[in-house]
Amino acid sequence: MKYISTRGSTAHKQFSEVLLMGLAPDGGLMLPESYPQVSAQMLQQWRGLSYPELAFEIMSLFVSDIPAEDLRDILNRTYTEKAFGTAEITPVRTLSDGLKIQALSNGSTLAFKDMAMQFLGNAFEYVLAKEGKKLNILGATSGDTGSAAEYALRGKKGINVFMLSPEGKMSPFQRAQMFSLQDKNIYNIAVDGMFDDCQDIVKAVQNDAEFKAKYHIGTVNSINWGRIVAQVVYYFAGYFKATSSNDEKVSFCVPSGNFGNVCAGHIARQMGLPIGRLIVATNENDVLDEFFKTGEYRPRTADHTMVTSSPSMDISKASNFERFIFDLMNRDSDEIKALWAEVGAGKGFDLSFVLDKIHQQYGFVSGKSIHQDRLATIKQVYQQDGELIDPHTADGVKVAREVREPGETIVCLETALAAKFDTTIHEAVGSNVAIPRPAALAGLEDLPQRVQVVPNDAEVVKEIISEALGK
Repeated sequence: MKYISTRGSTAHKQFSEVLLMGLAPDGGLMLPESYPQVSAQMLQQWRGLSYPELAFEIMSLFVSDIPAEDLRDILNRTYTEKAFGTAEITPVRTLSDGLKIQALSNGSTLAFKDMAMQFLGNAFEYVLAKEGKKLNILGATSGDTGSAAEYALRGKKGINVFMLSPEGKMSPFQRAQMFSLQDKNIYNIAVDGMFDDCQDIVKAVQNDAEFKAKYHIGTVNSINWGRIVAQVVYYFAGYFKATSSNDEKVSFCVPSGNFGNVCAGHIARQMGLPIGRLIVATNENDVLDEFFKTGEYRPRTADHTMVTSSPSMDISKASNFERFIFDLMNRDSDEIKALWAEVGAGKGFDLSFVLDKIHQQYGFVSGKSIHQDRLATIKQVYQQDGELIDPHTADGVKVAREVREPGETIVCLETALAAKFDTTIHEAVGSNVAIPRPAALAGLEDLPQRVQVVPNDAEVVKEIISEALGK
């Protein structure tokens, strides 16, 4: 299995190289030359496998440069009952109205990012040790990626983490998860701006080839292919849990801001998993909803990105979107370069002429949810089913109910646990309702915090990195 860049000017790479590189040298994103195809026989053999076994079967199709026994060991150490609270790893439950929710938030930071990040931490450590290299991670987070990365990489040999977040835009719980870590290899940097500003700084540093090479800069943002391939696995697991035979189709509803989570679903569908529709749920920052309804992609500036009660989706430039558009445009790198030049110029692009292809061939539909919608959904699910869902998952449930067709089985991907967003949860169901929190996280917000607040400037971030690494 070899990997290519969406921009077409990067030499073919193997998985381990792609794992460490993040953004491609030509500014594009890495993807397999072609997606491996899954037969009916393979699906039948995989049904009933444990999660680590299923992960091995799927990832083996994408990873050809790590010996099978080593890959199996990495996955067995990653997907454990101890780490995720259940042997199923991602159990699927059914609400009273028939909608299903796949639990992806049982990891160490109570968010779906743990599913991929725990794998990434172990895979990084393995590859770096084998090659005698070091890696300095530069990432951006709107709330959950940062803590998932830091918990996965804290204390790992040969790895430092520099994590950017938008100052004052995350929930107190999210901030405390990150900033309370005292590990010497973790550096928290709060940027005066929005998530998109943080993401732009990461890309600016990634595009400085000399700096990137000197300081061995990698990334854990969803532009990292290792995260996407790990997320592909839980679509297969969710499908098997939601069906009794492989003749059935299942649709997935995915709360989305950066398009990484649903991009993994797109890849699973292209591989042959019987997915009916991929339903993209946005919040008030509805750039993706606008695209899937009209074909027009109009990223907004940070000034026009709203601060909402589902903060992990307060994103107006979806960094993974390029992977899907690459497939949509028949993998034409020149077309991608032209389209993203328009994005870079602040214009966006119009693909309304392929809207039928987006809906029919690729199965995408979308919807949006606003603050009052998510409050109503959280309250309704609590009253009808006796469980609390987080605001992002509520966005997904609201949109899934809105677009559900007769007889359609929809699995909503849970993005986090309610404990991370107690202010919004209490607004929805009342302050007297106790929100469950793992005992290990009691008093988290009271712990000492370490963070540097900086202006929105890539050069300042570079200075922090070079000073920390003493070069």
